[in-house]
Amino acid sequence: MNYRYVGRSGLRVSPICMGTMSFGTWSDEKESFRILDKARDHGINFYDTAEVYPVPPRADTVGDTETIFGKWIQKQDRDSLIIATKVAGAASGWFVPPLRHGLTAIDRHHIERAVEGSLKRMGIDYIDLYQVHWPDTVVPIEESMEALDRLVESGKVRYIGTSNENAHGLTKANTVAHYEGLARFQSIQNNFSLLNPRFLDELANTCRQEHVSLLPYSPIGGGVLSGKYNQEQEPEDSRFAEYLQLDNERQRKMRSRFVNDATLAATARYLEIAKEAGMSPVTLATAWSMNFDFVASTIIGARYAHQLDESLAALDVTLDEDIMKACRKVQKQIQYPMG
Repeated sequence: MNYRYVGRSGLRVSPICMGTMSFGTWSDEKESFRILDKARDHGINFYDTAEVYPVPPRADTVGDTETIFGKWIQKQDRDSLIIATKVAGAASGWFVPPLRHGLTAIDRHHIERAVEGSLKRMGIDYIDLYQVHWPDTVVPIEESMEALDRLVESGKVRYIGTSNENAHGLTKANTVAHYEGLARFQSIQNNFSLLNPRFLDELANTCRQEHVSLLPYSPIGGGVLSGKYNQEQEPEDSRFAEYLQLDNERQRKMRSRFVNDATLAATARYLEIAKEAGMSPVTLATAWSMNFDFVASTIIGARYAHQLDESLAALDVTLDEDIMKACRKVQKQIQYPMG
């Protein structure tokens, strides 16, 4: 396994990270263990979770993913695993997290409450990478970074990262950390895929200049790049087919971001590129996201263990320049309204 460093940290991670957001809803405990075992058996040492998981987030299931993951951890060699989790961001117009009565914030109180809860649910005494799930635009970044630094100083957390952040927010946070002598963000976890390559603009340059690693999530566009939504009939147990059945405006908007005329048209082209290259579209999409110098590890997910095969196959794939050029051509010709 060709392990990669995360930012300027001592974390050496596999190029693929096992995401867990389905554990407790779409994947029961037994299937979750199968998924984790399969990832481990393929050399994956990096695992990502969050206090708000599983998805879709609900007050009655918050924390279930970490609890399931924690049961699996107890049977592993802890020091062989790189474990990442997240503190929920503040309530916003996009999303009110269904925990701590929707009053979450990235301040000292909530960060300490969150990390203690995660450690207890997983049954561990330290977290390798602790991430802010989404930014807090109210609490001063100085206060947030100082609170996160306390976790590093206490030994409960080794390194910190952020997610769903922009270039300004990442740069400001690490500038504060530099001048105040605090722990800095070593990673940023953002949506990045063939259907959402916006990271290639200013954020990619920021990561290179500041030595921060991207941990891409949704490398197959929420499942869209598999081609299953290009079929005449969507699979009934697919994520966005289920979102249509929910009486939840947020989930419906989420579907429209991922499944629309432009993304389906682009996916049709990517299916052709993958076929010509002799690989599955999932392998193509995963390998594409791993193919950048600022990426440390791509986060994959699955409902069932057998779905991992095509994603894990990307570990043995290097995309040549002709394939990358063909992908860039699709991105240039088809503009998709993804956030």
